Amino acid sequence: MSPWLLTLIQSKTFAYPTRYLQAKSLPCKNSSMVTVEDFVFSGIKIPGNFKKTGFLAMSVTPALFPGLNTLGMSFVRADFDVGGINVPHFHPRATETAFVLEGRIYSGFVDTQNRVFAKVIEKGEVMVFPRGLVHFQMNVGDSHATILGSFNSQNPGLIRIPSAIFGSDIEEKVLEKAFGLSAKELAKMKKRFIPKGLR
Repeated sequence: MSPWLLTLIQSKTFAYPTRYLQAKSLPCKNSSMVTVEDFVFSGIKIPGNFKKTGFLAMSVTPALFPGLNTLGMSFVRADFDVGGINVPHFHPRATETAFVLEGRIYSGFVDTQNRVFAKVIEKGEVMVFPRGLVHFQMNVGDSHATILGSFNSQNPGLIRIPSAIFGSDIEEKVLEKAFGLSAKELAKMKKRFIPKGLR
């Protein structure tokens, strides 16, 4: 298997002789047992409850939708309350397309030269976020908004910038100097983003 293909479906790849590498994927169902239900997914018909950010995402991977297994793709339904945001984040193993089903979304990404490419996209429009680039979305309409995102990997990965920085164990002095924060300001940020189970 090519190293390029492995990066699309594995969470982490460590240097190791090629003959020992295995792709992280689900076992395939016996083809004689496959039915149409394996190729239909109904779990994203309605949104769930919003988080504090006014945003809710339902990721659909082969673990939930077996028909996707080995096809090199996955998708997500994202719902936004009025003013809701999908915080700056990136997918290390996939390019994403975001298709607006309802509403008006301020949507954009930042390239490797720190240029921002952003605009309001509306129902029926689609935007692409190149693999590995930071991107974001915010509902700027006066009603609920929904997008359908698709990825060219069955395991795109997700790194949310705020929680990756302030919710991790990065040495505090590094963060204080990098962001010009006092120890008190940093403590406030860390309290907000450290996962509840780690507090």
